[in-house]
Amino acid sequence: MSPRDERGQGPRRDAKGRERGALRRYDERSTLAPSARRKGSDPAREVALEVLREVDGSDAYANLVLPPALRRARLRGRDAAFATELAYGTLRLQGRYDAILAHCMDRPLTDVDPVVRDLLRLGAHQVLGMRVATHAAVSETVGLAREHAGTGPSRFVNAVLRRVSERTPEEWDALLAAEAPDDDARLAVLGSHPAWVVRALREALTAHGRDASEIEALLEADNAAPRVTLVARPGLLDVAELAEEVAEELGDREARVVPSRYAPTAAVLQGGDPASIPAVRAGAAAVQDEGSQLVALALAAAPLEGPDERWLDLCAGPGGKAGLLASLAGERGARLLANESQAHRARLVEQTLRAVPADAVEGVVVGDGRTILERTTGGFDRVMVDAPCTGLGALRRRPESRWRREPSDVPALAKLQRELLGAAIDATRPGGLVAYVTCSPHLAETRLVVDDILAGRDDVERADAAAAVRSVSLEEPELVPGTDVQLWPHVHGTDAMHLTLLRRTR
Repeated sequence: MSPRDERGQGPRRDAKGRERGALRRYDERSTLAPSARRKGSDPAREVALEVLREVDGSDAYANLVLPPALRRARLRGRDAAFATELAYGTLRLQGRYDAILAHCMDRPLTDVDPVVRDLLRLGAHQVLGMRVATHAAVSETVGLAREHAGTGPSRFVNAVLRRVSERTPEEWDALLAAEAPDDDARLAVLGSHPAWVVRALREALTAHGRDASEIEALLEADNAAPRVTLVARPGLLDVAELAEEVAEELGDREARVVPSRYAPTAAVLQGGDPASIPAVRAGAAAVQDEGSQLVALALAAAPLEGPDERWLDLCAGPGGKAGLLASLAGERGARLLANESQAHRARLVEQTLRAVPADAVEGVVVGDGRTILERTTGGFDRVMVDAPCTGLGALRRRPESRWRREPSDVPALAKLQRELLGAAIDATRPGGLVAYVTCSPHLAETRLVVDDILAGRDDVERADAAAAVRSVSLEEPELVPGTDVQLWPHVHGTDAMHLTLLRRTR
């Protein structure tokens, strides 16, 4: 096993939680005299616990809870990185850790008080998934338990975590694998995904032209911390200007920006807080996955006959794709209408569009996308349908989603997706284009939705989305033969975005 330090940074891990490298060693307290050392619990661990409690108790999303928690605690640099890895890593590998913890206690984990359960998961991640010395991982977690749950529960946490530390990660892997009744169960527990998600992802791989054996690599990619990718919105900023600004504002040693592989608007931020970049605060740049950028760029670039003046984002919140589409529309004299069903998300869209020239935005409207023609005259040239979905393609960024979704969610979402896609086609002029996008590769949310629509209408046909993606890519992406596009974390380093382009024929 690799040496451990007391405050170690979040390493890159494989699907089983093994380390694949680590950041620099860091122990803030080791440089201080005992009399000057901080009393009480570690703020970074406090933040991680706060995030887990919000996710579990309030159904919050970690990516929304963590940034303000870091700001309140005034954590930066390696402290912030430690808190981030501890929170996200624990959420990603929760299924695996729960199976391990079940071996180390004499009661069901579901019977344990929720805050103690979260503390045990945090401790397990430090012991098994991070470069944290076992004694430090246990003692710091016990200290948190004493503060948040009391003396008795803290003794329970101490006993359980010491049992966890009696085996290496490899020994736990072997034990869990031996207990699994079948391969799906083995992949589920070691890869920390619900078994139904494992089956759905394997089916999606084969349905979208890839080999089922890639499932382990896909699960591993889901459990790796994603890169922070920025978008430089065209007409407002380009990647080179963004890189110069980051170097000037944050300093070369703290952070820098490098171009991404595919999207010409994308750049990877290596270190630093995106919120501290002036262009991000002003709306000229934003955090946005490269796959999300590619599908918007492809819609804007796909060949179109006739006018190219009115664009629609049917499900615009929180506004990432709308921001990119509006900036592209502004460059060519077009205008974007953004529709969002929820008022608070519509306000986020308005905030996103604040930096885009006013003449590039037709407006932001609130309403059900299925009734868009009640609020507009229709006749759009390009329409984006970024449909609500299970989010199985973004489990790297929203790890808690894998534990919240159920197979029963899929039919209702697929029905909504078909209805939204039908409404989008109705709102498109003959000759216009519709981009059907999901952040899920699930077959029932991608190909089957489109096939159902095509089977029931004679006024629409598939266009070549793959050609459109290739036309905007800096580097030739690995795509399977066909017109649709399915991106993958383990192949492209993006979220698993799906794109189908449809052309209305009459």
